[in-house]
Amino acid sequence: MKKIFALLILSIFSINSFAFAVPLQGHIEENDEFRQMQEELFTGKIEHLERKDIINMSVTQVIDSSYSMEGDEFFAQVTTDVYGDEGVIIPKGTIAHGKISQTGDPGKMGKQAWIDLSFDYLVTPDGREIPIEGAMTTKLHPVAETSKIIAQDVGYTLAGGALGGLLALNYLGWEAAILSNGYTLAGGAAIGGAIGLGAALKRKGKEVLIAPGDEIKVKINTNISLPVYKEEALKQEELLYPGLDIFISNVKHEEDPFGEMNTITLTVTISNMSDKELSGFDMALVNDYNSVFRPSVFGDTKMMFKTIKSGEKVAGFVSFSVDNIHRDFWLTFYDRRTGKAITKISVDNAYRKMSKKEKKKNEKRRRKNQNFKKETDLFEIE
Repeated sequence: MKKIFALLILSIFSINSFAFAVPLQGHIEENDEFRQMQEELFTGKIEHLERKDIINMSVTQVIDSSYSMEGDEFFAQVTTDVYGDEGVIIPKGTIAHGKISQTGDPGKMGKQAWIDLSFDYLVTPDGREIPIEGAMTTKLHPVAETSKIIAQDVGYTLAGGALGGLLALNYLGWEAAILSNGYTLAGGAAIGGAIGLGAALKRKGKEVLIAPGDEIKVKINTNISLPVYKEEALKQEELLYPGLDIFISNVKHEEDPFGEMNTITLTVTISNMSDKELSGFDMALVNDYNSVFRPSVFGDTKMMFKTIKSGEKVAGFVSFSVDNIHRDFWLTFYDRRTGKAITKISVDNAYRKMSKKEKKKNEKRRRKNQNFKKETDLFEIE
């Protein structure tokens, strides 16, 4: 049953995510049609996916250490292109099959729960199945985990000591503190410190939660040769309107005011030589599931309230709060009268042209935001 379900999921993702997908399952004769497809997709050069490589992925369903079990299967999607020296060898959107290989429960003294994930194959947009050995863990290095727990527990103890000192000062007064040469404060701090230490020893670590949109880093333990994709083969389709030129020069991944990494900020130049008058209210970001996201009021709002008349050229920033920052998106303008899309510009196409420096900045911001800790439910009774 699990195998049937796995094949069903893979087929759904292949259809929805890749307009150029051509399933290559089972035995394939190397006929003229197959060779032509190979020539359209690949440059003819070969690169190597090596043991040192890391692949960024995002799971397609929730993995929760409080109920997920060892052996459970899941799927993930590659969130950023994997490059060789000559170009892309594994494109964004490639599907990965994985299993939960091991789990660990949270313990006292703040010891966190952990999950080990393993990956055994990838399915590329053109339908190739690539066997791999990949692994990812949420477990900290023992030294790092111990130092983190110690730092947190010292924090608990210091907080307890400060609270004890304040209570002693409040109830016994400054006079008692002066007459006793500060012993009342020291005693109160000692009691408070003991209370804080007790709380630290009792404190239980958090469960692990990996949700769709969270980015995981999968270490590859396989050396494998792969063909290099042509740039044209990876381009997303776009909808253009005569006289309306839209250029996305930068894509920035940011946190919203609540600390969630769900904001995409675009640097956009618009040259409107068309017969349309445009407004920021006619603009949206649309993903590959046709979900529509309007400009965010938490970002730069100048372009949102800007009217772009025929013959005008404007440049600026516009931000969108989205549900999953790793999906495919198109910057879309709608006809105000009919409500239909008149132009759709691929954010992915623009992202591929960005410098490695800017991409690394985005990756650093995403990594800083991720901790995989499951927050305590306020309504959960222990």
